[in-house]
Amino acid sequence: MIPHHDGSPLYVSTLAPALGETVRVRVRIPHAWGRAGIVRARSNPDHEPAWTDAVLLGADGGWDWWEAEVVVANPRHGYRFMIRRDDGRVFWLNQAGLHEIETLDAEDFALVAYPAPPAWMYDAVMYQVFPDRFARSSEADTHPTPEWAIPACWDDPVDVLAPGRSQQLYGGDLPGVIEKLDHLVDLGVNLLYLTPVFPAASNHRYDASSFLTVDPLLGGDDAYVRLIEEAHARGIRVIGDLTSNHSGDRHEWFLSAYGTPAAPAEEFYYFTDEGNTEYISWLGYPTLPKFNWASEKLRERFISGPDSVVAMWLKPPFNADGWRIDVANMTGRLGDVDLNAEVRQLLRETMIAINPDTLLLGESTNDAVSDLQGDGWHGAMTYPSFTRPLWAWLSDPQTTSYRNAEGDEVTEPWFFGQPIGGIPRYTAAQFVDSVTRFAAGVPWRVRLGTMQPLDTHDTARFATHAGEGTIPVAVGLSMTLPGLPVVYAGDEFGAVGVDGEASRTPMPWGTEGEPGVAARIALYRDLVHLRRAHPALAGGGLRWVHVDEDAVLFVREAAEESILVLAARGDVEMTVPADALAGAEQAQALYGAAAVDAASGVVTISARGPVFAVWALPGVRMT
Repeated sequence: MIPHHDGSPLYVSTLAPALGETVRVRVRIPHAWGRAGIVRARSNPDHEPAWTDAVLLGADGGWDWWEAEVVVANPRHGYRFMIRRDDGRVFWLNQAGLHEIETLDAEDFALVAYPAPPAWMYDAVMYQVFPDRFARSSEADTHPTPEWAIPACWDDPVDVLAPGRSQQLYGGDLPGVIEKLDHLVDLGVNLLYLTPVFPAASNHRYDASSFLTVDPLLGGDDAYVRLIEEAHARGIRVIGDLTSNHSGDRHEWFLSAYGTPAAPAEEFYYFTDEGNTEYISWLGYPTLPKFNWASEKLRERFISGPDSVVAMWLKPPFNADGWRIDVANMTGRLGDVDLNAEVRQLLRETMIAINPDTLLLGESTNDAVSDLQGDGWHGAMTYPSFTRPLWAWLSDPQTTSYRNAEGDEVTEPWFFGQPIGGIPRYTAAQFVDSVTRFAAGVPWRVRLGTMQPLDTHDTARFATHAGEGTIPVAVGLSMTLPGLPVVYAGDEFGAVGVDGEASRTPMPWGTEGEPGVAARIALYRDLVHLRRAHPALAGGGLRWVHVDEDAVLFVREAAEESILVLAARGDVEMTVPADALAGAEQAQALYGAAAVDAASGVVTISARGPVFAVWALPGVRMT
C-alpha cells in the first residue's frame, strides 16, 4: 500500500508522444499510506529540473488520483513524482520504487518520443527456432554434406566437444519448419524468431559467408520466402537474426580484403598489420572478424543503402517482420571507439523507411540499460532483468558433472557464463528486487519489448535444474510479467541441457503423445493462450501487491480488466488489505489451484505450493 505509477495507459495519456507534446501523467496514492498535501512531477529537460504541480482528481476505492502535465522536451524525457504528505514527510517515486531521499535521473520514469514500435509487439509471444535442430524435411536428403560438417542422425546425441560443438550437422531445414508451423499455431505463439539462415561454416551460422542469400542447406531463398508466406497465412510473424558485430572469416567481404591491402572492403574490418593478415575478431575467435562501423561504405552496404543487407530481407519477396541483432552490445564498440548508438539508430531509421511495422531487438546479455532508451532497439534479448533472477529463485541446482567445450569436467552448474560457483539462491523478494533493479532505468515502452526467455540457444535449459513443481511457475511468470514472452523450441517437450550447446538438441517429434510430453505441451499451450486472451497481460500496468521469502503477488492493471497473479515455491497463506485489491470479491479463477477470500476488510489467498495461479479482476476506474 504505497503510491503507484507506471508507464501503462492508466497512468500515462500516450505511449507514443511527439516532441513538444503535453502528456498527462497520474499517480495513485492509497489512503492507508497517508494523505498527500502536495504532489509535483519533476522532469529533467535538457538536464535542468522543471516542476509541474499535480492536481487532485478525486478518490476511488481508498486511493487518491493525482494528475500532472509534462511537456516532452527531449526524445527520452525522464520524470518522477515528489509527494509531500500531510505529516510533512517528503517522498520520491520513480521506477526503482518509493524513496525518502532524492533519486537518480537514470531511474526516472521516461516518455519516449522516438518512433513507436509496431503495435503488434505488445501482443507477441515469441517462439525461437535453431534451424539445424528443429525439423528435417525430405528435401534435406538431397543436400550434399559440406566439407566443414560432421553429419549426424536426428537421434544422435549432441557432441558438446570441439570441433563437433560447432560442426555437427543434423540437417534441419526451412521446409521442415514449414511442416511444423501448425505446432506453433496450436501453442498459440505468433512470432517466430529464427537464428541465422545465412550460409556459413558452422551449425549455428553466426559466422556468415554471405548476408545476401539463404544457405542452400536450409532450402535457399525460395524456402525462406515460402516459410514467411506460410507463417503469415497463419497469423505468425517472422524475424531473422543478423550479426552486426562481425562476419565469418569466409565472408566475401573479408576474403576480398584479407591479404589485399587497399581492397575496397579493407575498411570494413580492423586489420592490424600492413599485409591485412592480422585483425581484430569477436572475443579473439579468428573465424569471426569484427566490423569497423567507422566505414561509411560498410554502413551503406549493410544498413542504409537501398539494396543493403538489412533492407533486402524486409522487402518483397521475403517480407520478414524484423531483426534480432546478435552481439548488439559490442557492435561499434572497441576500446575508445563507441559507435553503437549511431549503428542502432541507423538500423531503426532504415527499417522505418522500408516498413515501420517491423521489430528491432538487440542482444545484450548483461546490463543493457544504457542502450535501451528507445532510440534504437525496441527491446533486447537480455538475462539479468528476468531470466537470471528467475533461475536463482526457482532452481534446485544439480551437481551432475559434465564436459565443457574444451573437454574439462565441470561439476558446478552452468550459470550464464558467470564463474560464481554455480546457480545462486534467491528468495522471492530478491527475485523482485532484481527484476525491479534492472528495469528501473528502462522506459516502460522498451520494457514491454524486452524478451523474457526461460532459456535460449546460448544457455542451459531451465528445466535441467528446475525445482520440483516450479516449471509452471517459471513459464507463468514469463507470460504474465511485462515484456515479450519467449518459448525456446524444445522447452514445451521438456528438453534439458547443461549448457548452451547441450541445449541445442534436435526436436523429439513423435513423442507428443507420451504422457509427460503431452502434459508439458498442454502447460505451454494453456499459458500462451492465457497471455494472448487478456490484453492487460500485454500492456497493462504492474503493481506488486505482496512479496515475501517464498511468494509474489502482483496485478497487471487496465481499465477494462485487471489480472491478479500468484507465484510461489512453497505453500501460501497471505493476507492483504482489501484496498490493495479492489474487486477481489469478484475474482474469477483463470488458472491454477488457489483460493481467494475477500471478507472482513482483508483479502486472504491460500494455496499448496509450488503454485502459479491467475484471476481476472474488474478493471481499474480512473477518476
